[in-house]
Amino acid sequence: MLQPVRGTKDLFGMDAKLYRKVVDTAYTTASCYNFQEVHTPIFEFSQVFQRTLGETSDIVSKEMYTFIDKNEESLTLRPEGTAPIIRAIISNGLTQTLPLKLFYSGPMFRYERPQKGRQRQFHQIGAELIGPKTPWADAEIIALGYDVLKTLNLNGDIALNINTLGDSESRAAYRTALVSYLQKYKNSLSLDSQDRLERNPLRILDSKDENDQNLLQGAPTFKDFLNHESASYFDLVQSHLTDLHIPYILNQKLVRGLDYYCHTAFEFVTTSLGAQGTVLAGGRYDGLMAQMGGPDIAGIGWAGGIERLCLMLNETIISSKLITIIPTTEHEETFAFQLAHTLRNASFSIDVGYSGNLSKRLKKASQNNSVAVIIIGPDELNSRTVQVKFLNDGRQEHIPVSNLTAFLTKTLL
Repeated sequence: MLQPVRGTKDLFGMDAKLYRKVVDTAYTTASCYNFQEVHTPIFEFSQVFQRTLGETSDIVSKEMYTFIDKNEESLTLRPEGTAPIIRAIISNGLTQTLPLKLFYSGPMFRYERPQKGRQRQFHQIGAELIGPKTPWADAEIIALGYDVLKTLNLNGDIALNINTLGDSESRAAYRTALVSYLQKYKNSLSLDSQDRLERNPLRILDSKDENDQNLLQGAPTFKDFLNHESASYFDLVQSHLTDLHIPYILNQKLVRGLDYYCHTAFEFVTTSLGAQGTVLAGGRYDGLMAQMGGPDIAGIGWAGGIERLCLMLNETIISSKLITIIPTTEHEETFAFQLAHTLRNASFSIDVGYSGNLSKRLKKASQNNSVAVIIIGPDELNSRTVQVKFLNDGRQEHIPVSNLTAFLTKTLL
């Protein structure tokens, strides 16, 4: 029997409803900030990711789905959303219409060990703010993420962690100090961290190896190597978050895993998902567009894992407004479908019970989470009335068809 590929999942039923809840909530919230929706192809030329994510990143070295097409060109299924959006801005000549506020959602692909909240085909929501290089832009993009989580009623289970990676001068000074510290423990580091010590030592801070993290307890921190400009910038970001009443935690060990980040880095994390604690994260990437061959334009953004957010949502938030129409015999079926069409045009969600006796159709309506059923028998057909039965309390009323839309609007919408 055919099965889905390992690390992929079919979405239907409640899973699909929760997915739609996350995407619709994020899109509606982003619209309040004047973010515009954008969609990029799910595959790009491999250079889009190789040049931007860094050859030493786990994504490029271990996780990308890369293939050679029939034209002998190397293509990659997108492992993240930022680089494709920057490519799209350059390709479509949008750098003259700044600032750009862009929101996206869709599938991403990484070859890694599937586990709770982590799939090989996973889905993200994301937002990018291109152009402004000001602490208010950092605060605004973080506020958008905070509001998305708050609107999903998840902000009580999630904490915002922030840090600064400083500018290139600050990072170079910190890099030297970190390497000097870690050289003393080189042979005790994990194999991945030993490799990163030579090529990208900052990523050791992001190591998931417990022994690496123990060795890092005495490592120097970014704040001691920030120049005045970087420190002042981060002070203003914190001040603006306070002005917006957004609580945060300073996390000196927080780094983003990709090479193009600078200045503000942030993560919204939870303890309710075990090891997969990060649900929405991002940061500033001022050098990314220039690195991709475009003009030197600043940017900041975030991405959130839809699967992880869905795991945190209570299924009761998907409030059903479904109404099922049940004709008791085949003689009422035509009228039932005509009535269903009328109510659907009035914005009601309507199902029609197709088969089985009345008891079975009522049971099916309950299983479908209908809030009410409309029963049509011979007497109702002759009198142009219907029986409306509410499934939560069993209340039942006879309503003239001419008054039905107004009655349902008042009681259900």
